[in-house]
Amino acid sequence: MDLALLPPRTLHTARLQLRQWRAQDLPAFAALNADPEVMRHFPALLSRAESDAIALRCQALIAERGWGGFWAVEERGSGAFVGMIGLHAPAHLPFSPCVEVGWRLARAHWGKGYATEGAAAALRFAFEVLGLEEVVSFTSVHNTRSEAVMQRLGMRRDAATFLHPALPAGHRLAEHCLYRIQAPAVA
Repeated sequence: MDLALLPPRTLHTARLQLRQWRAQDLPAFAALNADPEVMRHFPALLSRAESDAIALRCQALIAERGWGGFWAVEERGSGAFVGMIGLHAPAHLPFSPCVEVGWRLARAHWGKGYATEGAAAALRFAFEVLGLEEVVSFTSVHNTRSEAVMQRLGMRRDAATFLHPALPAGHRLAEHCLYRIQAPAVA
């Protein structure tokens, strides 16, 4: 998969800005990653160091490729940090190479449609700027909230599930579902 290298991009929606990470995002991101409800469908809560490492890895990918790490998300009106949304090219999955769209938002921002709004902007970028033919998304089969976002985005679930290779086969979160969306046909 040949993935484009671009200058760092910021995406705007009606209510959100998906942008490069800033140092002031790190405490709010660490709080999000330490929230048991936010992290219910992840293997563990993250320490401050683990959380910072993810944000810095995303920041480096955005600096390197212009995208490719989840963007930091803020509310346009208030400037409040919401979480992260974006595109990533995960390796070592049964369906790799691929580009995924994903999100993780602070609980205070759930139920506002932000995940769908931000992910839709990331998908437009994937299809219109990167020229991708397909984008995937995946989650634990228990994560019905994320599945609902995938469905609202127009993604379609594969019939078969898969075991996430980063988790032991017997782990309660190992079984994942996979959703796909194709680039819109050009008229």
